[in-house]
Amino acid sequence: MGRDRVRLSTTEKQAAVAAAKDQKPEFDNDKLLNLLRSAKSELQGMRLIHMHLSLLKDKDPSSQMIVRTIIQELANKASYLQSFNISNGDVIILYKGLKLTGVTDVCQKVEQIFLSKTTLTGPNPYKEYSLYSIMELALNFINVIRFIEELQATETGNHATETKPPITLEEMAKLERAMQMFDLSPFLFNQAIANIGRSADEEMAYFELYISIKLLQERLCPDYDITANKWLFNYFTANLDQSVLRALNHGLSFMRGRRIGININLSTVISTGFVKFDERLPIDFRGHVVLEISKGDLIENLTLFNEVVEFAQDRQYQIAVDGLNPFWVTNFDLEYLNVDYAKIFWSSDMLEMDPTFEKYFMDRINEQDRCKFILARCDSVSSLVYAQKVGINMVQGRAVDNILRKGVSVREAISHAKVA
Repeated sequence: MGRDRVRLSTTEKQAAVAAAKDQKPEFDNDKLLNLLRSAKSELQGMRLIHMHLSLLKDKDPSSQMIVRTIIQELANKASYLQSFNISNGDVIILYKGLKLTGVTDVCQKVEQIFLSKTTLTGPNPYKEYSLYSIMELALNFINVIRFIEELQATETGNHATETKPPITLEEMAKLERAMQMFDLSPFLFNQAIANIGRSADEEMAYFELYISIKLLQERLCPDYDITANKWLFNYFTANLDQSVLRALNHGLSFMRGRRIGININLSTVISTGFVKFDERLPIDFRGHVVLEISKGDLIENLTLFNEVVEFAQDRQYQIAVDGLNPFWVTNFDLEYLNVDYAKIFWSSDMLEMDPTFEKYFMDRINEQDRCKFILARCDSVSSLVYAQKVGINMVQGRAVDNILRKGVSVREAISHAKVA
């Protein structure tokens, strides 16, 4: 559970502190809004980094200046880069002409500096437990404007939301002991991934097995937020993986005849617990298990991911990358990564996507020969219709569950919706 602390160099720290003393930062909300509104037609190729400093539990008055100081190491390589201090404490950076890997490395450095000293109070506005988000601006143009406008509209009556305290090491140890003796079966669910492609032979691609962390937290740890500390949450999910594998070792008969997907950390796949699971896997499941790896885990552990892919190919597992959005689809080389499935999380904002970027997004989907795309978290019929429009042939979510419960084919339901 130990981790390396990342610190600012002496020069970086002195520069940030001196700048914070000499100049009280002016907030750039209006400046950013005016720039976005005037440059709407010139957004293609522009990307955005959103540093969610307002989510830090222990605020540092110089945090915005620290971020801007570190980000400057990217400025010399960019064709364009501009930073904006937002009035809630966040920093937003617009840039062009930088490789995604270099930007991600710098963002991870910033995140490690702050999260080695404090924790996040909850997920960021994009439902990620991360201090930073990297996005294609053309895709998220409306979101950014809406975020700043709503911030300005509510600042005069701003009230801190009541949150549970982050889980401590002591409480995590108690939770870990409880899970070893706890029956996880009431919290183990499965959700269908349905085929909607016209040429698909089977209606179901596979069934994702997952543990409801929300329900588990309410049952075993109601007074603390398991997700607030990124490293402790990663440690928790690694332990949860082992508990799920032990439960599945006792029998997969309830999923007999179906392909299954398992949410799993990369570190779990190389553990002795997974070796035991693999040894006990029934012969009729061999070649019918998908290992679902989160996008964040892949980015942070790319070398380990490549090792896991080799192991998976040798043992006949398939790989799915979970938690993508259109930005990541257009920037990941999924064929090179040897990924079998890529899960994109549905958002109604995709309906407002810039037409030029949407075409690029659709082209990236259609040019993949091996990787199959899944539109997940579909909560409406419009999300299913959209999947078919852009060439995504697999869907998952509440809308799919509701259709299947009625005994109707998902493909037929989409056809009726398009006619209506």
